[in-house]
Amino acid sequence: MANPLRIASRRSQLAMVQTHWVRDELGKAHDGLEITVEAMATKGDKILDVALAKIGDKGLFTKELEAQMLVNLADIAVHSLKDLPTNLPEGLMLGCITEREDPADALVVHAKHQDKTLATLPPGCVVGTSSLRRLAQLRHHYPHLTFKDVRGNVITRLEKLDAGDFDCLILAAAGLGRLGLGDRIHELIDPSISLHAVGQGALGIECREGDGEVLAQIKVLEHLPTARRCLAERAFLRQLEGGCQVPIGVNSQFEGDQLVLTGMVASLDGLRLIRDEARGDQTDPEAIGIALAEALRAQGAGEILEEIFATVRPEA
Repeated sequence: MANPLRIASRRSQLAMVQTHWVRDELGKAHDGLEITVEAMATKGDKILDVALAKIGDKGLFTKELEAQMLVNLADIAVHSLKDLPTNLPEGLMLGCITEREDPADALVVHAKHQDKTLATLPPGCVVGTSSLRRLAQLRHHYPHLTFKDVRGNVITRLEKLDAGDFDCLILAAAGLGRLGLGDRIHELIDPSISLHAVGQGALGIECREGDGEVLAQIKVLEHLPTARRCLAERAFLRQLEGGCQVPIGVNSQFEGDQLVLTGMVASLDGLRLIRDEARGDQTDPEAIGIALAEALRAQGAGEILEEIFATVRPEA
């Protein structure tokens, strides 16, 4: 009999839906395997009155789960891959990337704007988002809109929208779908307007390095095409030394045997936006991500990021 598999998870509704999906799929793949789930709140879940970028993003939604694995109280942690830093603590590794849901950003509107699209929202409409990536891109394309930080889980954000605190929200389509709230999606935002977050729509399963038994158990959920796309995206972000809370966006797709990676870096005010693409053999995705990062650096991305890091400093 295999040892029980212990999963650490955030306790938010979306995190639990995702973790229970992983648990159930592993249960189907490994008959008789005992699987337990321990849910906990992370720093990012507890601090709701400060903008994410002001808190800092190194393990904002992952550190507590990683600590459980490092002291052998959990074997794996299930993350929204977009929340998992590209540099992991010593002793831990990204063991598996699951098949990706639609990675697009989605527009969700208040009832009074059901006849509008993102492009036709009237000046002054209040758009809720906690993402500097979304903020910078939308400011670039729609400077006439007003942007306001919104925190809390998806349900809480939707309640604030419906109460009239915002005219619309920008959320991940994948999260809405997993929560059974796909009917709230008013419009999927085209990549020409908003490139998505690195890893958005995929789940990442983290585990201890050297734990061959656990790695073999979770590898059954690996989706190779998604993994290649996300590894290219993560290499791009890592090479730029960026994090989850900076205006860096991506899009990846296959063209035959090639993987095409599009990336952008923008200033917080949206006035400067650098965008380019790189392509190469899909069997070496990290090389594509690194090449794209260097191409954007050559166009001034490094200077933009340095200005952002100087402006948005995590609070002590």
